[in-house]
Amino acid sequence: MADGSSDWTAGLKVAVAPRIGALDAADWDRLAASDAYPGHPFTRHTFLRILEDSGSVGRKAGWLPQHLTVRDAQGRLVGAAPMYLKSHSYGEYVFDQGWANAYERAGGEYYPKLQVSIPFTPVTGPRLMADPACPDPDGVRRLMVAALRAAAVDNKLSSVHVTFPTPEDRAALTGAGWLDRHGIQYHWENRGYRDFTDFLGAFSSRKRKAVRKERQAVADSGVEVLTLTGAELREEHWDAFFRLYNATSDRKWGWAYLTEDFFHRLGAEMADSVVLVMARDPARPDAKGRPAWVGGALNLMGDDTLYGRNWGSAGDYPFLHFEACYYRAIEFAIERGLKRVEAGAQGEHKVQRGYLPVTTHSAHYMVDPALRRAVADFVEREREGVAADIEALMAESPYRQGGGSGGGSE
Repeated sequence: MADGSSDWTAGLKVAVAPRIGALDAADWDRLAASDAYPGHPFTRHTFLRILEDSGSVGRKAGWLPQHLTVRDAQGRLVGAAPMYLKSHSYGEYVFDQGWANAYERAGGEYYPKLQVSIPFTPVTGPRLMADPACPDPDGVRRLMVAALRAAAVDNKLSSVHVTFPTPEDRAALTGAGWLDRHGIQYHWENRGYRDFTDFLGAFSSRKRKAVRKERQAVADSGVEVLTLTGAELREEHWDAFFRLYNATSDRKWGWAYLTEDFFHRLGAEMADSVVLVMARDPARPDAKGRPAWVGGALNLMGDDTLYGRNWGSAGDYPFLHFEACYYRAIEFAIERGLKRVEAGAQGEHKVQRGYLPVTTHSAHYMVDPALRRAVADFVEREREGVAADIEALMAESPYRQGGGSGGGSE
């Protein structure tokens, strides 16, 4: 056919599901399964449903589910994308508020917009999910890209944004002319380390001593740090973690995206994918006389990757953030034989602790040609800056020559 579609894709039907619960979990998870991202916890039907059922995602939160679906002539789900109608730009971790402000000053309306992503989750993973067993998976992706563009045009929306897509998804998007934006995250790679001491052996002497000094300071403080997963997690831990998360969100951002119910549901339904690092201080008893919980770091685990997500704290405990978020994550990954730890964006301090910069991507379609030209110019200049920043950050690597790698692309 003239547009490159196969006869088979011409018979596919595109629709929108107003909630993830309207879609069969096994069908969704079949599409979400990926050899490149095995066991990815965030694209699972369960995780997305927990977000919706807990009220963390929904109309009131400004994330209205509009999940894109593609079915074949027999009604079988062969394509899907986690999609939301957004009334703001919070919780995306790819910041476009500057674009919105400029467009609105010029007389346009930036919101609402369409967002294809996992809410509050800056983690690369499948976005345009196509059944690998169908006759034309690439054709399904191309169809979804066209459907996203049509949805924006037909509904008079300003734009569509696909954040943290896989290379396959990015190829389908940029091949259709979407703008490719670059960002930076910090990841740790397991080079077959036997234990944490072996990992530190890859550092230069000065950087190795700095890490040991930080860890010793936490040990000398008397704070006890626990790494919990699966059946080890209890309601007590989630109650405490939400208090810590909420207090930290209030101090830093003024808005805690995730509800208390979200964390309890996560513990009830996905405990085996959760790695929760919790710190308690015997010198600060709680109302029941028990050591008070003073810090916590939430991670989710795939088959080969640990994903650092949320941190919360109460009080000033030097280096506890580094211990709970970075060092304990590395120890756990080594013990479990995981390939990497993704510590997310922001924080050049992560480099000195073994997490090196990598390039991340997002794809953007702007309906208004004038807005597209302005954003295209910005994205091009920003890419040059990202490349320069990664080069500078790599120069600060704590690894001895040949002891670590980074600067790659997700």
